[in-house]
Amino acid sequence: MAEIKKMATREGYGRGLVAMGAEHEDIVVLDADLAGSTKTGMFAKAYPDRHFNCGIAEADMMCVAAGLAASGLIPFASSFAMFASGRAYEQIRNSIGYPHLNVKIGASHGGMSVGEDGASHQCCEDFALMRSIPGMVVICPADGVEAEAATKAAYEYRGPVYLRMGRLAVPVFHEEGFTFRIGKGEIMREGTDIAIIANGLMVYEAMKAGEQLETMGIHARIVNMSTIKPLDEELVLKCAKECGRIITCEEHSVIGGLGEAVCSFLSETYPIPVRRIGVEDRFGFSGPAAEVLKAFGLSAEHIVEVTKDFLK
Repeated sequence: MAEIKKMATREGYGRGLVAMGAEHEDIVVLDADLAGSTKTGMFAKAYPDRHFNCGIAEADMMCVAAGLAASGLIPFASSFAMFASGRAYEQIRNSIGYPHLNVKIGASHGGMSVGEDGASHQCCEDFALMRSIPGMVVICPADGVEAEAATKAAYEYRGPVYLRMGRLAVPVFHEEGFTFRIGKGEIMREGTDIAIIANGLMVYEAMKAGEQLETMGIHARIVNMSTIKPLDEELVLKCAKECGRIITCEEHSVIGGLGEAVCSFLSETYPIPVRRIGVEDRFGFSGPAAEVLKAFGLSAEHIVEVTKDFLK
């Protein structure tokens, strides 16, 4: 069996920035003293005159990004998700969101897969925070290739974008050259018994679950919903009508993220039973990423168990 290629989505983000830097001189990249971790160091090496280390001062960084955007440049402001969305929330809301400036926020190390960094860094609230800002696009790519494509799509979009990437290297299942479309989901596997809608690293787990369920005679439709806002409502409705039941999977709190977005939409348009897989109302803990994810039910095995119970 061929070895599966793995790449962290933050790596795809760095690759995307470097590729675009050669084509677009209006791109500038800001970082909060984390260039090695967010992978913007790749851009800094290629274009040192367009990379700015703002230090451990995320709030200041977002305001600098706002100023650069107001001057006609397209800034990508980068930090860990916990600090990009949490520490700098007020500046993002008032200095970027309110004037609807063309700032892209590259947030790495999102979710529980930060592992050993523990609860203080395991950001599972960022979708909720960023979704609540009017006009903000929220994206969580599923693999490194999609992250690179999403970074390019964010550049081409006019307005604020929140890109959430992960620390952990995850399997790559998109082909090189993949084109990302903001607001459009992607059917990874067909099925009509149930639809499993996921994003981030949970997409691959859902795909594995789909294979296991097939051996049990359960035909699950697997959907990669990388854009949380704007949600692909047309695809969600199609899944609801054709499958009758939906499970959502995300490396985020069940409060305020993909699951809630899907439920909110369906409750007003086509109410059907929905189950949400994600982090329940609790904080995480320090440990190896794989073990932390398993402990919180963020695995193919848990998706299979939930699906079987749901279809009883």
